[in-house]
Amino acid sequence: MPLILAVVIAGFGFGLSLIIAIGAQNAFVLRQGLRSEHVTAVVLVCTLSDIVLILAGIAGLGTLIQQAGWLLVIARVGGALFLLVYAFLSIRRAAKPQALTTTTGGTGMTLAAALSTALALTWLNPHVYIDTVLLLGSIGGTYGAERWWFALGACLGSIVWFAALGYGSRFLRPLFAKPAAWRVLDIVIAVIMVVLAASLIAGLFE
Repeated sequence: MPLILAVVIAGFGFGLSLIIAIGAQNAFVLRQGLRSEHVTAVVLVCTLSDIVLILAGIAGLGTLIQQAGWLLVIARVGGALFLLVYAFLSIRRAAKPQALTTTTGGTGMTLAAALSTALALTWLNPHVYIDTVLLLGSIGGTYGAERWWFALGACLGSIVWFAALGYGSRFLRPLFAKPAAWRVLDIVIAVIMVVLAASLIAGLFE
């Protein structure tokens, strides 16, 4: 049980690290939360889409990696390098943080418009497939039989993040108007990425 819990926590942390950077999808969820417009619908669309992508990545690449030992080594090395690059980009963002600005004025969105926008920002974003399907699926596959526990942690990360962002955004508006808040966030992301990269490399020597 302690091992399973550690895998779930790893998936939770990695899943959060991939989705909490400033991006179009998060900005939209934040905006809808600040306006209190169709928050539940938008959060559900983003969360369920993320879960589908996570499970697809784990199911496809996880099985492939488990059957090919050499592919497992490539996944660990490639995943570690990608994580280190991601950490570097987070540190660079932290060095020059930018506030995320949203507006609460103007004409409100219809439910159809909000849902279509959330779907487009999720499924038409190439980074979603690179991060969630390929990267998360590859790293999840390195956990072998426990990869579904890793997927569970990643799914929980998505649920927690989108719910917190959508429903808690009204309280976060003053905080994230300050660049310093994003600096702290990006530093945390970088630390998580480096730790996960180190764990992947360490796995090569087990």
